[in-house]
Amino acid sequence: MIAAISISVIVGGLMIGTKPLSPHAVISALLAPDGKIDSILVWTLRLPRSLVAFVAGAGLGVSGYLLQTLTRNPLAGPGLTGVSAGAVAPIVFCFVFLPWLSSTLYPFVGMAGGLAGASVTFWIARGGRGRPLHLALGGISVSLFLGAITTYVLLLSGPQVPSLLFWLSGGFQGRSWPHLAYMTPWVIAGIAGALACHRVLGLLGLSEQAAAGMGLRLAFWKSAVLLLSVLPVAGVAPVAGPVAFVGLATPHIVRLMRPASPAWSIALTAVLGGLMTTSADIIARSIAAPKEIPVGIVTALIGGPVFVYLVQRRSIALSGAA
Repeated sequence: MIAAISISVIVGGLMIGTKPLSPHAVISALLAPDGKIDSILVWTLRLPRSLVAFVAGAGLGVSGYLLQTLTRNPLAGPGLTGVSAGAVAPIVFCFVFLPWLSSTLYPFVGMAGGLAGASVTFWIARGGRGRPLHLALGGISVSLFLGAITTYVLLLSGPQVPSLLFWLSGGFQGRSWPHLAYMTPWVIAGIAGALACHRVLGLLGLSEQAAAGMGLRLAFWKSAVLLLSVLPVAGVAPVAGPVAFVGLATPHIVRLMRPASPAWSIALTAVLGGLMTTSADIIARSIAAPKEIPVGIVTALIGGPVFVYLVQRRSIALSGAA
């Protein structure tokens, strides 16, 4: 059902923009592109952008799910564990001081930075075994430190500041088919890896003691899950920047659906994360048309109240958590 809604939102979003299109015009452009203005709007501008938003949201949602399962901590997510800040800071540094560096290397730069940021956060939170407050404080500290470095680099970037600031707010303006091809392998690798080890995730969701008692090699699998959680962020960050709240809130919403297994949780998280991000992008490009606002602002405005509601309902505790 969520997949059908997602397809409907993506197709419906093709009609929305500075130049609205009728359903008939969209269907005609999709089925029989003729190179005219409607086809250009659909195939060159709107469809690739919506698909980029969907793939980005799917990756961020699954990243948040993996981090929350790994730490058994409901506050874990790309934005609150230092993953996003760790990925963004070195990318900005390379963009400003190493302009000769190929952008195809940015995901590797982001992956190294994300792993470093998450590792420091988990060290502060006693390997992810500390109280949720420890993880939150550790993640905030790491994110603020890396954010200060990013701000300092921005001050040195001169005329590049406006474009970098828009990117740092999270957005999909001007994203095209090459961006989709650039990002998708990283997101697929993270999601496919998560699905492949869904049984391991089920054991980690119980407790480390139970997982170790059933023969799970904790040192290996915790490192592997951490790497899988960073892969989607490494692919998304160079294209869309840090998009807030998707990775944090989506897994909690999925838990309210009570999926039958970790595999279903991963699949639902991916689809719902894509749906939320695509919807936010449509709002971001249409609410103030012909101008745009960064999609990260929309996801924060929507995700913030949703997350507060979940906290008030006390429904953010992980299953099996003490």
